[in-house]
Amino acid sequence: MAEPELTIDVRVSPLAHLEERMRAAAVTGPRGVTLTERPFLTMVNLRVPPASEAADRIEKALGAPLPDRCGDTTAAGPCTVLWLGPDEWLVLSRDEGTTAELRDALGGGPGSVVDVSANRTTVELSGPSARQVLEKGCPLDLHPRVFGPGRAVSTTVGPVAVLLWQVDDTPTYRLLPRSSFADYLARWLIDAMSEYRAPEVP
Repeated sequence: MAEPELTIDVRVSPLAHLEERMRAAAVTGPRGVTLTERPFLTMVNLRVPPASEAADRIEKALGAPLPDRCGDTTAAGPCTVLWLGPDEWLVLSRDEGTTAELRDALGGGPGSVVDVSANRTTVELSGPSARQVLEKGCPLDLHPRVFGPGRAVSTTVGPVAVLLWQVDDTPTYRLLPRSSFADYLARWLIDAMSEYRAPEVP
């Protein structure tokens, strides 16, 4: 009887070496903030002319419309779609089959579907002080009256270019840096979080 084949996942995330340090940096209480990596998301760069038959097929495959304004996102099932430009989107998914499904949906239509999963990682910053941490190095106005859940834009945090997506009003943010800059960003955020261990100065 043949031995069963073993499948071993040898992938190492860009921030695996900082996992313990990020965990140790967590702050609890009313000024709490945590930092974690959410690695190995499927990320698909999608280019397709809006309001075309190809876009209609893509939307049907996603089960959601493609966002049509800067900062907008849509979500359905395992996928979230972030607007990158008038004819460009980033599709995030936990389903590794998403790329193939979108390529099938595009068919021979104009556009492109490119798996860019190895290009970025996802860093999650969450807690009552998360916005204040980001405000130390992000030029955007992150006040809830301007930036809230479901918003996602390209910006910088410190010197690092990221896609910044607010997930909920905890607030929880997901930052998508290039994998090669993830170490610098994580260390920057850990340093920015440290002051919130102390009581707030009246």
